[in-house]
Amino acid sequence: MHVAWLGKKTPVCGNVTYGREITNALLERGHKVSFLHFASESEGETEDDYPIDTLQEWQEVTLPFLYKSTIYTVPTLRTSKLLVDSLYNLKPDVVHASLALSPLDFRLPEICEEIGVPLVATFHLPFDVKRRNLTSSTQQITYQIYAPSLADYDQVIVFSAIQRDLLKKLGVPRSRIAIVPNGVDPEKFSPGPSNIKAELKAERLFVYQGRLAPEKNVEALLKAWRKLRLPSTCKLAIVGDGPLAPSLKAFYGLDPTIEWMGFIGDDRRRIEILRGADVFILPSLVEGLSLSLLEAMSCGVACLATDVGADGEALADGAGIILDPRKLTSQLCTLLPLFVSHPEMVSMLGQKARKRVLERYTLNKNIDRVEQLYAQVLRQPKVNVS
Repeated sequence: MHVAWLGKKTPVCGNVTYGREITNALLERGHKVSFLHFASESEGETEDDYPIDTLQEWQEVTLPFLYKSTIYTVPTLRTSKLLVDSLYNLKPDVVHASLALSPLDFRLPEICEEIGVPLVATFHLPFDVKRRNLTSSTQQITYQIYAPSLADYDQVIVFSAIQRDLLKKLGVPRSRIAIVPNGVDPEKFSPGPSNIKAELKAERLFVYQGRLAPEKNVEALLKAWRKLRLPSTCKLAIVGDGPLAPSLKAFYGLDPTIEWMGFIGDDRRRIEILRGADVFILPSLVEGLSLSLLEAMSCGVACLATDVGADGEALADGAGIILDPRKLTSQLCTLLPLFVSHPEMVSMLGQKARKRVLERYTLNKNIDRVEQLYAQVLRQPKVNVS
């Protein structure tokens, strides 16, 4: 099967990781993938990004843009025509759009209908269904804007029943919504030896991994950490970068128990950090289903995450500790010392987290379901005007 994947390669975010993992898995299963993405001429493909033995089944098309960030992309006026021409030439069996908050998202159903190719989308947008803050209210508005066009996609992939029900209320037919949670490779992201504690001179290691952006709410974690004044052998590793990095470092950077590790693109290094961590903390105000959380769970780390998006669902029934984003700092002040004084909690929650991933969130199960959706949309009648 030939899949035309419309997604992102840069800047690095969950959407980029999702596209890389899914397209790699499709290539490994013998499918052909054409990757269409917004890029400048300098953002060419490298062989390190995809399996060398499948490169012959890989084709890349770059699309021009006026502006691109981790949040949204603004295409040029000629991008739409270039996309249509590219799809006509590629002749894919199916188009899969990993939606990236772009005006082009709203035109895709019309474009794919014009060329007679079925259209599948993954709707990544984070949310908090309870709308407990300004960020979650803004995301709710974005869902309302997207819903009419999503109703015209052949299938829309979401990560949880909560997200499905939210789109259904906004007018997207339930028959067009498929729940396919994010997945990780449990052999790659697995418990194992690590030297990170020795490197950081830590007896207990707490980790946040993700963007340093307002919606990630990292400052609430840092406030709790400062209030606690845990022993100097307890370290908090902040893995990631983003627009808030300068201000957060300016205010909290002198604390010797906080390790600012910056963005780490090497999976092996990130896995080493997770394998050595005692506790993973995700304090977000909105989420979809965090791949960073699933990676930590798969590595057997005890996980704490806010009950936003589908993260609470991933940790439900004892697989982790679910936090209320409105009471985050106070809850962390209560919970984090317990992990220091009761290390058996770390082991127990880490084992349960790993088991949950194996039961529900493996990449193989994810790809099985994606392939089923492709087969489903290909069975539906279509009209090709080419």
